[in-house]
Amino acid sequence: MTLASTAQRRIAELASLTPVHRAFHWLHLHQPQIRQWQLDLVRIPAPTFAESARAAWFLDRFHQLGLSNVHLDEAGNALAELEPTAPPDPEIPTRLPRYILVSAHLDTVFPPGTPCHPTETPDSPRIHAPGICDNGAGLSALLALAAALRYAAIDLPILFAANVGEEGEGDLRGIRHLFTHPPYRDRIASAIILEGSGTGTVVTHALGSLRFRLTVTGPGGHSWADAGTPNPILILSQLLTRLAELPLPTTPRTTLNIGHISGGTSINSIPESASALLDLRSTDPAQLTRTESDLREAIALFLSAITSQFSSFSPPQLHVQLVGNRPAASLPHESPLLTTLRAVDRHLNLRTDPRTASTDANLPLSLHIPSFAIGTGGVSGGIHTLAEWYDPTGRETALRRILLTLLDTARNLAPNAP
Repeated sequence: MTLASTAQRRIAELASLTPVHRAFHWLHLHQPQIRQWQLDLVRIPAPTFAESARAAWFLDRFHQLGLSNVHLDEAGNALAELEPTAPPDPEIPTRLPRYILVSAHLDTVFPPGTPCHPTETPDSPRIHAPGICDNGAGLSALLALAAALRYAAIDLPILFAANVGEEGEGDLRGIRHLFTHPPYRDRIASAIILEGSGTGTVVTHALGSLRFRLTVTGPGGHSWADAGTPNPILILSQLLTRLAELPLPTTPRTTLNIGHISGGTSINSIPESASALLDLRSTDPAQLTRTESDLREAIALFLSAITSQFSSFSPPQLHVQLVGNRPAASLPHESPLLTTLRAVDRHLNLRTDPRTASTDANLPLSLHIPSFAIGTGGVSGGIHTLAEWYDPTGRETALRRILLTLLDTARNLAPNAP
């Protein structure tokens, strides 16, 4: 019997169990509750590095659901575990458990002060709000799965995390902390990352990125009296034009983007500094390293040429700071986790839609821990804009998909669990 057919039979048996039916029943009856959680959480601003209020809200929800070991870790992640329903067997030596992580990121791309009150349209299921899908959909799904498992009294080693620092310059700091610091370091066997909408989508290829802050500094001065002094804005502009001409391969696909420029004080001042944020991405880790080397070489050559142009002035300085490092990686095609998901999709008559993206799954995949990011149902639009919207229609099927995948994966860690 093939691995695929074995997994198919296993999923069919799992879906027939009474506790699983009870969990499905909870998901079916409580779609209004899931929607209300989503409305409530998105009202709480959560810019990257300022997620504490939303994290506190999640701690309260975890307590209300009866999860155990509810706490906030040093990074600011809101964490909880399934409460055991059976006492430990005194004949079995005590050891630290291993977990399946189910997580969704708390933060949004929107800066402090962004209005985030959701609006609903009469006679339409759509909800409009910045962050309502990314990652309001994932966060509400996190609570839904925890509630369904508690209602069904399913006892499996699952760690729930509403984590910080996924977006932008957060650089995966929340998920990075979980996998590299006690008490969960080396105790997470697999990870399922809840991310946005979609029923068949799954991110199995982690898009790697390196992010830099380029800063040019000079003496500054008055636009008339100090004319000829090195102008950091002009120098930075020339550098960015030079970098935009770097040859980039199409296979593996590699991109370079300048996402933000700042500097200067007034129209009649020569600025003392100017900076830009640069984002370098590739699907291949080796190519990402090669392109970084080309980038640094181009910067060094440019700096040498610019310095010689301003020999009669205090030379400008150029600083390159690495502000983000998201490793590229992929989930092997034959991974048991992916085999389980394909079996679940066949059981639910869904089409598995593997994709490439940059998510919290980048980190565990780079550590060779089986992981993926998965859509939590519904459809959406306007992601990362003030016009973001989400329609939860059909969300129940996606949640069943995640639940079956989670249960089969977690059961492999605890085959004798009730």
